[in-house]
Amino acid sequence: MKIVFLGTSCSNPTVERNLSATAIQFGGKWFLFDCPEGTQRQMMQSGVSYMKVQAIFFSHFHADHFLGFPGLVATMSMHGRDVPLHVFGPKGTEEQVRKSLNLAMMRKDFEIIAKEVRKGKIFEEEKCIVEAFPLKHEVPCTGFVFREKDKPGEFQRKKALELKIPEGPLWSKLQKGQQVKVGSRIFRPEEVMDYSKGRKGKKVSIVMDTLPSETYFEAIMDSDLLVHEAAFLEDQKERAVETKHSTAFQAGEVAQKTNAKKLVLTHLSPRNRDNEKIGEEAKKAFANSVVARDLMEMEL
Repeated sequence: MKIVFLGTSCSNPTVERNLSATAIQFGGKWFLFDCPEGTQRQMMQSGVSYMKVQAIFFSHFHADHFLGFPGLVATMSMHGRDVPLHVFGPKGTEEQVRKSLNLAMMRKDFEIIAKEVRKGKIFEEEKCIVEAFPLKHEVPCTGFVFREKDKPGEFQRKKALELKIPEGPLWSKLQKGQQVKVGSRIFRPEEVMDYSKGRKGKKVSIVMDTLPSETYFEAIMDSDLLVHEAAFLEDQKERAVETKHSTAFQAGEVAQKTNAKKLVLTHLSPRNRDNEKIGEEAKKAFANSVVARDLMEMEL
């Protein structure tokens, strides 16, 4: 799993930072979280393939999270995209997608499937799940968890062949923990699975514009990587409360309280240009904190 920080600013871009967007690569596909202006150029610079974007997840529809969407769709269409694009977001998602494409007077050659979400599992493929949870902001806002499914163990192909279990659907059932019947004999998963080689799937939680709140702690608990907004510093806390944002120190507290393994701070106010200062503030609450830089990559 690779995570690319396409932009790290909030409100407006700066010379050093584009507006906040994060991309996750998994299983040969890309999953995009927010799409502000300038995102597709950041994708080109970082090697994120817009043609392989499976889904876009919008935290909310303030301009600094959404305005790059029509242009990205236009580029996809011009380059011959012919597979559906899934779009998820809070209340109003379907209407916002429709309005933005109408405003751009755009003709697209592929299906866009837009869906409003609130809480729980919203997207699933064979090896991954995306879950949503509500945040506390000025408008409906959603956080997301991208989770790799657990690997229960390693399938022993040689053993299955020795037992004369036909290759195909029966192997798949055994890998999923189901018993199968071949002739008069019943085979159990443990006969062909090496469970000592199982592992827990990686978990990435993405929390954008919000007041820190225990209401979302359960959803992000035990994240391998917590990406959390840190628009302000502690001496700007009054402004953070007024605009319903988090400080870097508060983001560190969230990471500490939810047992995260690593915290990445993003969505930084243009007035806060000193990454070292931002990071130091977060580390007062959570030592394993880093400040995201545009086009920074991480692997899990």
